[in-house]
Parts: sequence; C-alpha cells; structure tokens
Amino acid sequence: MNRIIGLDVGDRTIGIAISDLMGWTAQGVETIQRISIKKDLQRLEELIAQYEVKKILVGLPKNMNGTIGPQGEKVLLFVERLEKRFKLEVVTWDERLSTVAAEKFLIGADVSRKKRKQVIDKLAAVHILQGYLDSISK
Repeated sequence: MNRIIGLDVGDRTIGIAISDLMGWTAQGVETIQRISIKKDLQRLEELIAQYEVKKILVGLPKNMNGTIGPQGEKVLLFVERLEKRFKLEVVTWDERLSTVAAEKFLIGADVSRKKRKQVIDKLAAVHILQGYLDSISK
C-alpha cells in the first residue's frame, strides 16, 4: 500500500493527515497557515516527498443537499492546481460535517478552546482521510 495524504482545505489553513503504510489509519501531521498558493504547494511538495505519498485526498465541502457551494468551488480550483503541480492521483471526498465531528471530539476530550483552534483543521483532515480509508478497505 502507498501512503495517502489527506487535506482539509480552508481559506486560512490546510489541515494535513497521512495514512500509515498499510492504509489502515490516518495520523494528523500539521496545519499549514496559508500565505500564498505558491507557499502552500511548496510545503505540500515537501510533505509528499517526505512521506513518499502516492495519492492526494482532498475534502470537498458540500451543502447538506449534496450541491457544491462557493467554498466547494474554491476547493475544486485548488484541486486543479494540485493536479497540475503533482503528477499524482487526486481524489475528492465528501467532507460534510468533518469539522463538526472534530470539534465534538475535542470538546469531549475537554480540550481548551485555544488548543482546539490550533488542531481542529488537522483533526478534520484525519477524519476525512480515515473515512476514505475505511471505505476502500471494505
């Protein structure tokens, strides 16, 4: 199995998760503070090389009725940039409520609001990637 990088792409941050070598579990890696598309892609390139990633999974925010809204359109444009920059398979995954699930988990773990803010995007990326890994292992 090859490693998969999971991305939770937002306007200000990108949460990053990586699969284990067997493709069973997702681990949070970091949260990129977005400065420019050039710097975003540079950091992703470093992580892709470091972890020898073979596939990129991007959480696609959809409206509750399944349609793509303005944020989803931004993510699809980002996906196009990824496809042009990296010669890897790029897959989108429905990420509805991933941030909500991450927030509930952190609240349940009694993590302070300040700490939650620091890790929420990374944890959302883990949630997105783990959902994908679970779906392909069945």
